[in-house]
Amino acid sequence: MSPDIFYIEDDKDFAFIMQYAVKEVSDDLTVSIVEDGNSAIAMLHRYAEEKHRPKLILLDLNLPGISGLDVLKRIKEIPYFKYVPVILFSTSDDLNDVKTSLEIGANAFLTKPNGYHNLIICVQSLYDFWFNQNRNIA
Repeated sequence: MSPDIFYIEDDKDFAFIMQYAVKEVSDDLTVSIVEDGNSAIAMLHRYAEEKHRPKLILLDLNLPGISGLDVLKRIKEIPYFKYVPVILFSTSDDLNDVKTSLEIGANAFLTKPNGYHNLIICVQSLYDFWFNQNRNIA
């Protein structure tokens, strides 16, 4: 079964904290985390074969090996994930990164917040919009 949130993040500490933030927002939410782009693409292909689809993909920009932008391109090439929102979630606030990610097909670009409390607020906003207000057609 696929998670509600599929998160591609190479910073193990931030990934660990994110898991707690997600559970604080909603105990029912599930999150799966992979540490690099190659693993992410392999897992998404497996999900597609098994007809499982996460409700939201969070993608770090700076990953080892394949960059986040290249992972985004690859995700957009998998027809099964056409309607799954992909949010770039990065420490970068460079306008070129934002512009490029949106041109490739990201649904949004968020700069990672500082501090746990701000992360909770950010995750709550994502949850409120992508899980409560927005109804995916997939």
